[in-house]
Amino acid sequence: MHVRDDMRASNGASMPDPVIQIDSSRETPKTSGTPLFKQNSFFAYTIIALGLAIFIRFFVAAPYVVSGASMEPTFDNWHYLIIDRVSYRFEEPQRGDVIVFDLPQNESRALIKRVIGLPGDMVVIEGNAVIITSVQNPNGFTLKEPYLDPANLGGASTIRVTLGADEFFVLGDNRRVSADSRLWGILPRKDIVGRVFLRLYPLSEIGVLPGEARYGN
Repeated sequence: MHVRDDMRASNGASMPDPVIQIDSSRETPKTSGTPLFKQNSFFAYTIIALGLAIFIRFFVAAPYVVSGASMEPTFDNWHYLIIDRVSYRFEEPQRGDVIVFDLPQNESRALIKRVIGLPGDMVVIEGNAVIITSVQNPNGFTLKEPYLDPANLGGASTIRVTLGADEFFVLGDNRRVSADSRLWGILPRKDIVGRVFLRLYPLSEIGVLPGEARYGN
């Protein structure tokens, strides 16, 4: 059986292929602008990044810039520091740590000093000597402080104080000008923000735990 080709005329000549026209007015319109899901993703990423930044700033680490001469020569104006807020949640401050804290009499003001006296210590300052008496050292010992510049010694020089639980005694390395525990008293544990963990500026002095000291009894 043969299938008749209806596309041919009765005279046998081939008919031209039909022309198909497309109505462009019926094309699906194209959308412009950023897809909604991309906008939502960008917004979500922004919120997450902001949340992480705030969490890190208040609970993990915080930047501080040194202003003033109270810690010279260890730290000077414009030194850029990162403060570790986490470590003291798991361990206690140690003698010789450099810390940042809120001034007990004005908690809107942050200071940087060195931990000298620990809870339970008796701290005695006689002239330029700092003497520590404690349970571990009932006879007392004099701190050796190689980080001090002799030109910066001075200030209040007759101090005797016994620290209670969660109380610390802090001093600036520039004893001549530093307003520290000699002037405003003991530092409560709750006012300590954290210890100086990194120095990022000046570039020539970048380091981890800058200024930290440990003493032989």
